[in-house]
Amino acid sequence: MGVELTALHWLYIVFIGLIIGFMVKRRDTTLICVIGIFLIAITATGSLSGSVSSIFNSFIYAITELLPTILVISIIVAMSRTLTTTGINDVMISPFSKLIRTPALAYWTIGILMMVISWFFWPSPAVALMGAVLLPVAIRVGLPALGVAMAMNLFGHGIALSGDFIIQAAPKLTADAAGLSVSEVIDASIPLVFVMGLVTTVAAFYFLKRDLKSGKMTATTGIAAERPKETTELDSQLLSSGQKRFFALFIPLMFALDVAAMSILNLQGGDATALIGGTSVFILLLITMISHKNNGLEKATSYMIDGFQFGFKVFGPVIPIAAFFYLGDAGFTKIIGEFLPKTSMGIVNDLGVALASAVPLSKEIGAVTLTAVGAITGLDGSGFSGISLAGSVANIFGTAIGAGAATLTALGQIAAIWVGGGTLVPWALIPAAAICGVDPFELARRNLKPVTIGLIVTTIVAIFLI
Repeated sequence: MGVELTALHWLYIVFIGLIIGFMVKRRDTTLICVIGIFLIAITATGSLSGSVSSIFNSFIYAITELLPTILVISIIVAMSRTLTTTGINDVMISPFSKLIRTPALAYWTIGILMMVISWFFWPSPAVALMGAVLLPVAIRVGLPALGVAMAMNLFGHGIALSGDFIIQAAPKLTADAAGLSVSEVIDASIPLVFVMGLVTTVAAFYFLKRDLKSGKMTATTGIAAERPKETTELDSQLLSSGQKRFFALFIPLMFALDVAAMSILNLQGGDATALIGGTSVFILLLITMISHKNNGLEKATSYMIDGFQFGFKVFGPVIPIAAFFYLGDAGFTKIIGEFLPKTSMGIVNDLGVALASAVPLSKEIGAVTLTAVGAITGLDGSGFSGISLAGSVANIFGTAIGAGAATLTALGQIAAIWVGGGTLVPWALIPAAAICGVDPFELARRNLKPVTIGLIVTTIVAIFLI
């Protein structure tokens, strides 16, 4: 189980600490990330020119990895602007306004709907659907955009993705690595997912209410970039009342058909997101051409440009930090080259293995270690790349302890996905942050305390279940 840790591994750890420290202090991390990339590259290659080039190449790699998310968010924002400018948005949200009357109702309604949709189609397309329709409703009843992003984040990228009961991609990966059946891992994960989800969402809601009451948090807290300013044209000059009502029914119908197509055609993840994105482009163009008539061609382009400006404005600060953390996984080889030891599974996974091999074995230590291994492997921002390692470590610990392999496997899976799947790592939670127009770093900070509390409680529960 031993692994060779080199200077590259220790450098990576040092800069993780620095990045986290700067984030806690609410300082920008771009300079730290660039220095980290450069030092890791020059330590690996010994080439000054190659190391300087690695900075640029790491940015290209990060943008390439993030581009589908940037694109769908930019398109959703562009479509949302057409709905707001034409007055369709007001007609669409009026039924929800009658149901969602308080910030608490908004938080729990959005969260539970997000969780259910995410179980079937994963969180990214769910964020696009939920944000377009319910974000304006929540803001009108007093739940800040940051609170909406937290609800979508914790229920979708947290509860739904960590359990993954319907699609079962996560339990399949961990179960295979642990030598268990998928059903064993799912059965073991149900109480842990429930405890983690309940503790985290209730804690987050408590902190949210407390800060709203004290005035520490306001409607503008965490706003990263204002949505594009609306035109001065009056709604009545663009669409008639009948046309607004038609589109208010037509748009949800189109997205409902998307949901049906996802189910029938078994579209998940990126494919499902692409369907939502394509539908949003179609809706944007149709509404623009009908509402702006002869100016429709130019207005369609203008809306798209505004959407892209918003998308890249939100993603700009995230690209350098994503570029650094991608070095912890497969990105290292693609950006810098084959400079890790031959037995290496990537810097992040190596660190997880080293931690697991350095601790004594008992059910208490086993549970704490699996949570730590899961959290460490989640730092690459995918949540999924390290869960096979968590399964392997759980198998070893379960065999040594003589019990609890399935529980340990589920615990490692939950820790990895809650950290890396989109609640703590800033570039992983960007879909919710960008749709809501909030700072992803501020969202990560808001999630940190509830998620940490949840992981601690879930680990304790796991110890009793082993």
